[in-house]
Amino acid sequence: MNSKLSSLFHFLNENRYYNKWVQSNSYNRFLAPFDSLEDKLYSVLHHVANTQSQPKIDLLAPFFQKVYSNKLQLHSFKTFIDFLTDKENGAYNYESLYYGMLRQKGWGNKTSALFTKTIYHLHNVKYEFQNSIWDDAPKLIDVNEKFFLPVDAVIEAIFHRIDPTTKWNFHKINKLLLHNYSSEEMEVWDDLWFWGFINQRGSGLTREFVWNESKYWTLLETEKNNAVIEEIKLKSLQFLSILNPKQQHMYLLLSYSKYV
Repeated sequence: MNSKLSSLFHFLNENRYYNKWVQSNSYNRFLAPFDSLEDKLYSVLHHVANTQSQPKIDLLAPFFQKVYSNKLQLHSFKTFIDFLTDKENGAYNYESLYYGMLRQKGWGNKTSALFTKTIYHLHNVKYEFQNSIWDDAPKLIDVNEKFFLPVDAVIEAIFHRIDPTTKWNFHKINKLLLHNYSSEEMEVWDDLWFWGFINQRGSGLTREFVWNESKYWTLLETEKNNAVIEEIKLKSLQFLSILNPKQQHMYLLLSYSKYV
């Protein structure tokens, strides 16, 4: 288990460019039309809430009504966390933002973690994003705080493939990763969704793991360039060979043919 996790982490860390491109395009798409701080925040909240397959709209509606009627509390990272927790906080970081979102009805572990990760990316110096929301949002993750991976069915299926004896879920996956990786390294694990999504076919825990170009094309933000697609296909075979060593020969064969 730990050996495969180590190989996966190395792969993700070495290939950050691809998902960074996708996510940066996504952030630009749903933030570029807006100028005001409030409108940018509304857009992020709506976008993340609607990533759920079945959003609990009857619970989300009161939350959005509360957000729209308290504009003054949206003007800084600090006041927004106080708004979420209904009190002043001792710590203002991404862990407190996650737990603040988790208190809101209609927001679960995955969406709270996804919103937190998105806010971090919008303010992180490595992303050099021009559409940040708050001046006081941390640009780095503190070494002492917890940073959670937004676990969904795609990621659960990957962990099931690695160890089918465990019933994986948000809590078990994050507990395992947090025990073995730093808070900054946890953010690297977020790229696992991209590689998992474009290399799965079917549904459920027993879905097939295979390069799925159709899924790649369905993502609006991916590069629609044949040379890049071939590059990502080769990287995907490397990813798949980590999950299933029997597929390693295909990756090695294509890697060799690329240079002859």
